[in-house]
Amino acid sequence: MSVEACLRDFNTMNKYIIEFIGTFFLTLTYAFTGNPLAIGAVFASLIYMGSGVSGGHFNPATTIAVWIQKKLIFREAGAYVLAQLSGAVLASLVYHLLYGKTRVFFLSPDRSINILKPLFIEGLFTFALVLIILYTSVAKRAAGAQYSGLAIGLVLVGLGYAGANISGGAFNPAVGFIPIFMETFLGVCQCHPMSFAWIYLAGPVSGSLAAAVLFRFILKEEV
Repeated sequence: MSVEACLRDFNTMNKYIIEFIGTFFLTLTYAFTGNPLAIGAVFASLIYMGSGVSGGHFNPATTIAVWIQKKLIFREAGAYVLAQLSGAVLASLVYHLLYGKTRVFFLSPDRSINILKPLFIEGLFTFALVLIILYTSVAKRAAGAQYSGLAIGLVLVGLGYAGANISGGAFNPAVGFIPIFMETFLGVCQCHPMSFAWIYLAGPVSGSLAAAVLFRFILKEEV
């Protein structure tokens, strides 16, 4: 294997490592605080850390949208998502190791209302989050912008406060679905959280797809 190929493989692996680390710490922040201000601040900092290596996605919904813009090939996008989900799995295991069965971590929708309402919020707010990510990080006019991490972190703070009481405020399949899956797999909670876990897949993915299609339609000459 040539030196160039070795360097290319090394740089590619670095992207996946960064996505794993970033999603791990983002998920832990959700777990330990549940505070949108803390979550947004950590997310912004992680983006500044990872933007020059992997693009700083830390969210399968973001990766899907970036892939639709043809900034990633399918294989890369799949590896990004696998790294992100793995980071969330490890974060859930660390949380379980620290607290055992004394505390359960997973986001939960307001179950006193129709489940379609939390689904709508997860989809709508992921749409807004991903659209801002695309405009500040992917659009050619935003190339080299130093404000993207701050803008994305701030919008996550606002959306988190707005949606937390309705859907739990995930807007991220790794953060929303994986902790539910892990708590079920480990047998920590007998409250059947998998009954609503699907909203943390369907909502963010549909919101991401809508944002990606709209962005590509509006800025088709600048992507």
